[in-house]
Amino acid sequence: MQYYDQETHLLLNGKFIKAKDANVSLFGQSLHYGFSAFEGLRSYATHNGTRIFKAAEHFDRLKAACDSIGLEYKWNNKELIEQSYELLKLNNLQNAYIRPLVFSGDNMHLTPSSKSEIMIAAWEWGPYLGHQEIKVCLSTIKKPNLAQNATKGKVSGNYVSAIMATSEANKKGFDEALLVGQDGNVIQAASENLFIEKDLVIYTPPKEGIFPGITRQTVIDICKALNIRIMEKPISIEEVKSADSAFLSGTAAEVIGIKKVEDVQYPWKWEDTLGAVIQKKYKNLVLEQENYEVII
Repeated sequence: MQYYDQETHLLLNGKFIKAKDANVSLFGQSLHYGFSAFEGLRSYATHNGTRIFKAAEHFDRLKAACDSIGLEYKWNNKELIEQSYELLKLNNLQNAYIRPLVFSGDNMHLTPSSKSEIMIAAWEWGPYLGHQEIKVCLSTIKKPNLAQNATKGKVSGNYVSAIMATSEANKKGFDEALLVGQDGNVIQAASENLFIEKDLVIYTPPKEGIFPGITRQTVIDICKALNIRIMEKPISIEEVKSADSAFLSGTAAEVIGIKKVEDVQYPWKWEDTLGAVIQKKYKNLVLEQENYEVII
């Protein structure tokens, strides 16, 4: 996939420059040790104009991630949001994916660099896992027992296991991987949160030990607004396989149904599930086609 061309702009430390002109040091701590943090946001073309969905929540989480690992965060989030909208205009984008990245300066020691920088890029990108139901498998890659700061945001170095799990799944012919925690329960997909449906109840793993996604919370809020019963509880491998249906959520993936878990195909047609109802309501929400003040 091509993320930029000769005319693409990005934001680097408060200045709009051509992406082709951006230079990064090969001695940066982020490159060598993964000492950086990022976010993923989506913008949508709505009848109210181009809107970035839950921009404040995403940039607040970016700051929390940096604070949690001691990476200096010296920017005003309101200004970053305004600059993100300007970046979309410069690149003539409406339906886009936006990637802010805070990275560290040169330092080969295992102490924080005295310098941090921020980059924001944007490109046109459809749903990460596509529009159709997906096939998933259980990964042999165990989710690491991460420190508490790992759940406060997207710390770059924590995503090595996700890359390994997704690559393993793709080689086996699956679209995505489900990760199993230290207790043997299924906790999430490589980069999305998991929901299963059983007897008209939605279940999702509890916050402890998972990445508590902004889209995950939006799904929970939608369920409450629609009086759909939802419960947070540990979910075993057997419960995933014996569910009536299941789906994943994430900013990049949005809400996407699961067709099969390894060799087990879910018995319900996706269009007949609560997940499909939630998927439709989520799309209406991000496109501002319905009034969901109770949710946002």
